[in-house]
Amino acid sequence: MDTRGHREPLSEDGLVLTVTGRPGPSPLRFETADGGRRLLRQSERPLFLGRLDGDGCCHDLALHRFDSYRSPVPPLSATRQRSGVNWVHQYARWLEESPESPLHDGRWSLIRRDRFAPGIWTTDFVQEWPNGSLELYCGGGWHGILPLRRLSPPDAPRVKAYRKHAREGTLAPVLLWWVTFLDGWLILDGHDRAVAALAEGTQPVCVELRRVPDEPDWRRTADEITEAHGQRLERLAARPAHPGLAHQRATLDRAFGDTLSALPYDDAPTPTWPLPGGAPAWDDPAARAVFECPRD
Repeated sequence: MDTRGHREPLSEDGLVLTVTGRPGPSPLRFETADGGRRLLRQSERPLFLGRLDGDGCCHDLALHRFDSYRSPVPPLSATRQRSGVNWVHQYARWLEESPESPLHDGRWSLIRRDRFAPGIWTTDFVQEWPNGSLELYCGGGWHGILPLRRLSPPDAPRVKAYRKHAREGTLAPVLLWWVTFLDGWLILDGHDRAVAALAEGTQPVCVELRRVPDEPDWRRTADEITEAHGQRLERLAARPAHPGLAHQRATLDRAFGDTLSALPYDDAPTPTWPLPGGAPAWDDPAARAVFECPRD
């Protein structure tokens, strides 16, 4: 069966993938229960347990991860990495074909990203395992990167092989998934490649997966913005004529056009699903995690 969704070019280095026939929940998904409980699950395997603690706009997400993650991307050979493949399209295809990916019905953007704000791949790159704590703030957020498996040391054989690719400029991009309520990324594939790039003194080149608004949603927002823009122009036209009037009108029109053009590609919230069994279904594995890791 052909699993290819509709593809829309986003830029020279990106695309928008419209997925249908997968109503969710997706194989790789977040589930929630009362009391700030969070669970990331892949098929039936828990990947991490997290719990929010805090008030207002400041929360700590304490988490415990398990060694159960499986990448939706097949192993990459040296030949494939040197093949000059379009990695955005290749990752889109693999995510569609994988039974372990986060894809579900809706629009998704995949875009190459090779620049990040200072600190994201250093202080905000969670390297400890299996526990961790993320500081989530309204308006600012955590804005870091969370691995889904234990990181290999820089001198591990596989990392050494990837470090050679990094020096050659043939290292395949790391695949990241942007999660809105974390205000940060999960590594879907490329944990060792990330370590290799950092060991060679460079930030990893990445392909970023994000949810973007479905067409009815962004068109509804566009209608509201268009109506508000018309009202602003009416108020502007009712004012006495003055030399700066034309400039004000041009500024409003330019901002209106820029806003409308960006709407189809803005962030859409990362969905969550109710945790089957509610809080007790979270508390049971959490108790075992604490037992296995007394330092929690």
